[in-house]
Amino acid sequence: MTDVATRKVYQPIHPDILPKLLPEYVDFHNANIAFAPAIHQVPWDPAVRKNPPVAGGSTPLQVGAVKDIPLSHCTIRVFTPEGDAPAEGWPVFLFCHGGGWTLGNINTENAFSTNMCKRAKCVVVSVDYRLGPEEPYPAAVEDAEEALHWIVKNGPAELGVNLKQFAVGGSSSGGNLAAILTHKAALAEPPVPLAFQLLVVPVADNTASPTNTKYPSWQESANTPSLSPAKMVWFKLNYAPKEEDWTKWDCSPIFAPDEAFKRAPPAWICVAELDILRDEGLAYAEKLKSFGVAVETKVYAGCPHPIMAMDAFWKSAEHLFPTPPRL
Repeated sequence: MTDVATRKVYQPIHPDILPKLLPEYVDFHNANIAFAPAIHQVPWDPAVRKNPPVAGGSTPLQVGAVKDIPLSHCTIRVFTPEGDAPAEGWPVFLFCHGGGWTLGNINTENAFSTNMCKRAKCVVVSVDYRLGPEEPYPAAVEDAEEALHWIVKNGPAELGVNLKQFAVGGSSSGGNLAAILTHKAALAEPPVPLAFQLLVVPVADNTASPTNTKYPSWQESANTPSLSPAKMVWFKLNYAPKEEDWTKWDCSPIFAPDEAFKRAPPAWICVAELDILRDEGLAYAEKLKSFGVAVETKVYAGCPHPIMAMDAFWKSAEHLFPTPPRL
């Protein structure tokens, strides 16, 4: 039996971050993450997508029904609550999973989807969008947008949903796609009136980098576990290898047109205190507010980037899920 003390540590927690982290995360990291190399430190193998992008997720909850529906280039998974639909139809929540536009699959964040389905009593539609490096930007955006319009066209008849209670959301790279969808919906002809957006540790600005001081969290949390600057750059280059694409608003939603921000739905945006993406998420929230959008923000103290996907081991996991919106 291998002595733990002799195993090679590939991902140690840096001493300047260690005292800032919640003890639960430190224990989990040292037991489950420290002894494996980070994804960006080994040769790329798409087979890694068979595993969850983040370890530590909870078991999906029981819901009324789950079914997969094929679209042009991807699949959507539909979670329907137990019981009878309201007379006006179920609220509907379109969700995009995380994974740096590189990792993940149709099963990613099923726990989050079923939590939203059961606790918010809404139909959840999760998008298994195409991933880089094989299918780079804008493939993921195209798939998410097709899912949006599929729901508008087919949702009432096929899913029993009420389009007056239509929300979007996502985690990390999925939060990036969800934010982009709010602008796509606002600028569509005719516009798609969304009721809410829920952005979890979102990527708001792909021009951010380790050398750019626009967002201090990139420097303050440079030694953070899980999502280091080098790993984030690796994800970005897998997804959007051409630098000229980074300023396009359907890559970096913080650059969306003013008119789209003016029409944006109310938002709940959470960030992690020890995440390099913290400040761009907060800047995105402030930009929404500057256009009169109602925004609630939440900063999870002592937490690194993947906190929402690691709810299984938290002593107080309940607070890691946002209060489901009243759509």
